[in-house]
Amino acid sequence: MTDYILAIDQGTTSSRAIIFDKSGQVIAVAQREFNQIYPDNGWVEHDPEDIWSSTLAVCQQVIEKAQVKISSIGICNQRETTLVWEKKTGKAIYNAIVWQDRRTSQDCQKLIEQGYSELINDKTGLLLDPYFSASKIRWILDHVKGAKARAERGELLFGTIDTYLIWRLTQGKQHVTDATNASRTMLFNIKTQAWDDELLKLFKIPEVMLPKVLDSADNFGVTETDIFTQSIPINGVAGDQQAALFGQNCFYPGMAKSTYGTGAFLMANTGANICRSNNQLLTTVGYRLRGIPSYAIEGSIFIAGAAISWLKNELHLINNAQQTNSLASELDYQHGVYLVPAFTGLGAPYWQPDARGALLGLTQSSGISEIVSAALQSVAYQTRDLQICIRSDGIHIDSIRVDGGMATNPWFLQCLADILQVQVSRPASVETSALGAAFLAGLGAGIYQSLDEITALYQTQSTFKPKIKSSLSDKLYNKWLKAVESVRQF
Repeated sequence: MTDYILAIDQGTTSSRAIIFDKSGQVIAVAQREFNQIYPDNGWVEHDPEDIWSSTLAVCQQVIEKAQVKISSIGICNQRETTLVWEKKTGKAIYNAIVWQDRRTSQDCQKLIEQGYSELINDKTGLLLDPYFSASKIRWILDHVKGAKARAERGELLFGTIDTYLIWRLTQGKQHVTDATNASRTMLFNIKTQAWDDELLKLFKIPEVMLPKVLDSADNFGVTETDIFTQSIPINGVAGDQQAALFGQNCFYPGMAKSTYGTGAFLMANTGANICRSNNQLLTTVGYRLRGIPSYAIEGSIFIAGAAISWLKNELHLINNAQQTNSLASELDYQHGVYLVPAFTGLGAPYWQPDARGALLGLTQSSGISEIVSAALQSVAYQTRDLQICIRSDGIHIDSIRVDGGMATNPWFLQCLADILQVQVSRPASVETSALGAAFLAGLGAGIYQSLDEITALYQTQSTFKPKIKSSLSDKLYNKWLKAVESVRQF
């Protein structure tokens, strides 16, 4: 009898459930979108009941569809999104404040001005920013009537999405998280692998609110029988990008994956080494097994697939993303047009939030193909920005494993290999976050005995090697740097 694993992939805009067999093959998939709430400029919220109901619905749907007995559950989730709920009832006292939310910018700026940036970076590997959970928790305690006192009395609980789902799945029996999600709260000391008293005091957050931190493959509890008509152990949890790192089998230092969705995340395994970035990249827990953390360094690209959406929805140059492959194939790289997609500012290594986008190098002969190609190339150039940052931080990357929507575009992947001058590999399964959660659950449940056993299951669908000389790659990239500089000076 084969083992089947249910992976819950709770994302920013939708909840998905995928059942995998032991070999990592997809058996059934279900997905449901839910509402985004924008109460004010820069504010993003989710209704906790929407998160729960959409997750429950897709899980029940795939179990019904597959008609198999589930051995274990793995969870991957949107990171940093913050929930506070009543311990007695499970009712959230405020909407989930989403990772994108910027309402605590001024609070974080005050702490920066008071000189806390270095302390926080040293303990957590993170930048002092509203992106992370700590300031979001503080905002809820400050703005919901009576919340501060109730939290201090132990009546309220905090959790990221994984913790909230586990709480609901076990009907309040388990208040737990894993080390990867804990490492994104700005309250977790990645050196001691524990909640940090000094940071809790700084943000005035009672420790009694916080979940117990477990390994990424561990015993997170058992679902109540009336939820899925069968009681299923939960054995794997990781934040979505860390789950993708695990799903891509990046188990050794120097191995890297890059996920191309709306934005993009390049993450490299640094093993036992806590790599401190000189370029404001993030140091984080990649995963933790048997109490031993494997660390990672992460760089974010604000606009990746969003640039393709812009071509389609705003400029109406294409009808669908698939067209970009054939349009870009009509040209070579040296068409002279550069898109700097700084629609929401510039990330690493520039860190200029007020920068805005530009299209440069246009001539009368420039057309749709040039603009489409420039959009795809911009993502490759931004990835090289991060590659250079990571290399300067002491991590050499000689190949990258890719996933996400843009990874289905062969022209883009060849461009990526050419610009980075490294091998780019696309796996047979692009469901890498969900697959990573499933692999962790399988480890926690004893379905897999080792990382080597999981590595043996990894299948590469396509490999792209550089086809242009490094001198041409450098020439193209240097022009990109000039294009970026013109935007920064605008």
